[in-house]
Amino acid sequence: MANKPDLTDFVPGVLLTKLDWVINWGRRNSIWPMGFGLACCAIEMMATAATKFDLDRFGAGVFRGSPRQSDLMIVSGTVTHKMGPRVRTLYEQMPEPRYVIAHGACATNGGPYYEYGYHVMKGVDLIVPVDLYIPGCPPRPEALIDGIMKLQEMIKRESVANRHRRLDYWEENKESLLKELDSHKNTFFENPEEQESIKAWEEKVRMFREKYLPKEALAGA
Repeated sequence: MANKPDLTDFVPGVLLTKLDWVINWGRRNSIWPMGFGLACCAIEMMATAATKFDLDRFGAGVFRGSPRQSDLMIVSGTVTHKMGPRVRTLYEQMPEPRYVIAHGACATNGGPYYEYGYHVMKGVDLIVPVDLYIPGCPPRPEALIDGIMKLQEMIKRESVANRHRRLDYWEENKESLLKELDSHKNTFFENPEEQESIKAWEEKVRMFREKYLPKEALAGA
């Protein structure tokens, strides 16, 4: 029987590790966010990248001007029905592996527009699969930094050979969502039947989140 190799037999200075660890180490320490914002939460995102908070300390400060050079989409602000499909287009232009953070109350569930905001989507997870939710109106820069660190921990646990595929609500319900967006984009929901329709849709979304949203996806929880 052959003897087990002794660690002293290997060349000094050579690091033995797993391929998953090496690749994920590079991914989590060189996150390139896409440089765009939708509303007031984007101001806090800009502050996070500035000198006082210096997001670049965590390897995530290189904001790119093109989705094709980005692997992180930070949705900062209000996502309207008109903007939703455009956010989806930007997401589809990002290369894999790609990640999404819902930054702020509006991107998470509609925020202050949840009850009467006829023009606002009740969460960006209707359009793109979200990896991490950061609540707040707006969240402070420290909250975004905490979210980035949690995302890095999630990337660290990934497997290159069998990467977890997030449930994509848009792909599974694309036809019905487009129908809803088209029917509600030019109305103030003054018709009681339309109000009941949008409430039923929002209830379906709430049940979907409760069923599939992992608890660790909520930063600060």
